[in-house]
Amino acid sequence: MRARIVQEFRFEAAHRLPRVPEAHKCARLHGHSYKVEVVVGGNVDMDTGWICDFAVIEEAWKTLHDTLDHRYLNEIPGLENPTSEVLAGFVWDRLAPTFPGLARVVIHETCESRCEYEGER
Repeated sequence: MRARIVQEFRFEAAHRLPRVPEAHKCARLHGHSYKVEVVVGGNVDMDTGWICDFAVIEEAWKTLHDTLDHRYLNEIPGLENPTSEVLAGFVWDRLAPTFPGLARVVIHETCESRCEYEGER
C-alpha cells in the first residue's frame, strides 16, 4: 500500500525581493507568517503501519526552523532572492537527503498564495 503523509510547520521571517522593479511593493522590506507543508510518500510498512514517523520529520524540521524563524531571509546563503519558489527549493534541498520519499514542499506565503515544489524531475 502506498500513501503520503503531510506535516505542517510555521515560521515568521522578513525579506525583500531585490530583483523586482524598485516601485514593486515586494522590493520593500516586509514580513510573512509562513506555513510549510512537508509531504512524504512511500510504501506503508506493514509492521509499523506508517510510511515514516512524524517525529522524524519534526526533528529534521527543527534545524530549518532555527535557520529561518525570525530571520531576515536575504542574509541566509542561498536565499539572497527569497521568493516562495526559491524558498521551496531551499527547504527541499535540506530535507531530501533525510527523506528519499519526499514528494512535495509547499510554501504558503500568505493565506491566498503558495508555491508547490516537487523537486527536479
